[in-house]
Amino acid sequence: MTFTHTPVMMAEVLHCLAPRPGGIYVDGTLGGAGHARAVLERIGNDGLLIGIDQDPDAIENTRKILGDHRAEVRLFQDNFTALPRILSELGIPAVDGILLDLGLSFHQIRESGRGFSFQRNEALDMRMDPTRKTTAGEIVNRESAAELARIFKEYGEERWARRIAERIVRTRRAGSAAGIETTDQLAELVRDAIPGGRRPDNRIHPATRVFMALRIRVNRELERLQFFMDRIAAEADGAIFRTGGRLCVLAFHSLEDRIVKQQLKSMASPCTCPPGFPQCVCGRRPFMRLITRKPLRPGEAEIAANPMARSTRLRAAEKI
Repeated sequence: MTFTHTPVMMAEVLHCLAPRPGGIYVDGTLGGAGHARAVLERIGNDGLLIGIDQDPDAIENTRKILGDHRAEVRLFQDNFTALPRILSELGIPAVDGILLDLGLSFHQIRESGRGFSFQRNEALDMRMDPTRKTTAGEIVNRESAAELARIFKEYGEERWARRIAERIVRTRRAGSAAGIETTDQLAELVRDAIPGGRRPDNRIHPATRVFMALRIRVNRELERLQFFMDRIAAEADGAIFRTGGRLCVLAFHSLEDRIVKQQLKSMASPCTCPPGFPQCVCGRRPFMRLITRKPLRPGEAEIAANPMARSTRLRAAEKI
């Protein structure tokens, strides 16, 4: 198995996460393990890295490239929402840092064969964890026009969501029993459904938002991110970080970034008293300090070298 991936905003991630010797750090989305390897180099032989990824390819790749590190590495094929349970199993009450990179890896797009992109003609799968039951193809061929339109609108912010959904349903009715099976079929269908979809000067592929929406729906990405951030924000779970522990999140579209932004803000400013109250009476005190008041973005040089980085937003906060 080959596994190709370029970690985004490496310098900024290391600056915000600030891994220190002997610390306990979590990479909740290993991907190509580029960030994980850099963290290991900084925590030294006495440190511990807990690596999590729901993609078995990422776990296998990480075992290969981190096998020569003397620091302790514990790997789990799971979603990062399982972190509280994993820490409990390891007997670890709190950690020094957590990193989430919410983007797709180059491997998933180009080499996994799971239909994450319209750049290759593959089966409509899109499961990051191949053991999950529902594929993108099943959603496309099963759901009603109303539900497909909701998915494309809510998760992809697609302007032509209803038009595309109705075209999909009409194509299903008129086509073979197998339905819409491949990325090429879906991409062409979306092109035909959108006004001007076949214009050669389109800046982005007309199917970009539909593919993103399906991937998010298949993997429950927003629900899981919201659940994780809610757990971090809950007062009882604030202790998941040691004092000075840091949370860093790399988001790649506005829906993810909005969840992270709102939850970090609520952790840094949790007071619910009306503006103008002479003093706080709700008793809610901040337990995180914002490291990034605004999201950090990749520089022009990085975007030129790695176009996949162009939409990245990095936000970080520290336990106080």
